[in-house]
Amino acid sequence: MGTQYHIKMVVPAKTPPSQSELQYAVDEELRRINDVLSTYIATSELSRLNQSQSLDWQPVSENLYFMLELSKEINAQSMGAFDVTVGPLVNLWGFGPDKPLGNNPSDEAIANALTKIGSDKYSLDSTKRAIKKANALYIDLSAIAKGYGSDLIADLLRKKGIENFMVEIGGEIRVAGVNEHGEHWKIGVEKPSMLQSGAIQAIAITDVGLATSGDYRNYYEVDGKRFSHTINPSTGKPITHTLASVTVVAASCAQADALATALNVLGPVEGYALAEKLSLAAYFIIRDGEQFTIKYTPQFQPYLVDL
Repeated sequence: MGTQYHIKMVVPAKTPPSQSELQYAVDEELRRINDVLSTYIATSELSRLNQSQSLDWQPVSENLYFMLELSKEINAQSMGAFDVTVGPLVNLWGFGPDKPLGNNPSDEAIANALTKIGSDKYSLDSTKRAIKKANALYIDLSAIAKGYGSDLIADLLRKKGIENFMVEIGGEIRVAGVNEHGEHWKIGVEKPSMLQSGAIQAIAITDVGLATSGDYRNYYEVDGKRFSHTINPSTGKPITHTLASVTVVAASCAQADALATALNVLGPVEGYALAEKLSLAAYFIIRDGEQFTIKYTPQFQPYLVDL
């Protein structure tokens, strides 16, 4: 997934698991899910689906089907802001495996890519557990896969008898139970700046997923203009609004990951309106000159604690 993972857990006093065996099991599970969902591994299940020119029904694994189904649901909820078919645009702007950073596409190339994307370009059959593409679709699950990975590692830990843990993959977090002090897990919402490290706000959570989407880490600049890795599916271009980052708490980390991306695409005004409409627990950090303005939904309020 091109990132690191971090796990904290409170192990059972009786018969604690072997750390080496647990490490091996976690690594194997992450390798397994990468072999399903990665666009950077040419032989992954998703890569093979993207390479396939077939427009017939194609059976897929349980993990991939779940991701495609959840992606469709959140696409509908977000009025198209979350769209896993934006792969051609991600690649076009230089944020995928195909092109180097710094590539600045023409309006004609963007318009051409826009004709190939859209959640309506693929259909799902739950009985067959299969997908049918309307065209040579390129699906990119980067905006949901790390969150799903955190969920799967959480499932693995529970199977190993561990009930209290925090799993973090590339900033996407899944927690359960309590920390070593018997309290809800305390997480810091990061300052959206490469120049200033540390947390801007602390929250206390349990039995939920947490994800943040922002433009302050993955971007490039051409002639002083910033190009974010987050692509707006309606324009085909990187987002340009003042929302620096948005953090979402949801039932699963996969949901939080995708919803945070959707709100980040929509920006500080439309994104907040959607969060209110869907009753999401969302925390917005908005650029205001050299400073930041904070805004959060009522559903996020109960999680706030002192740093």
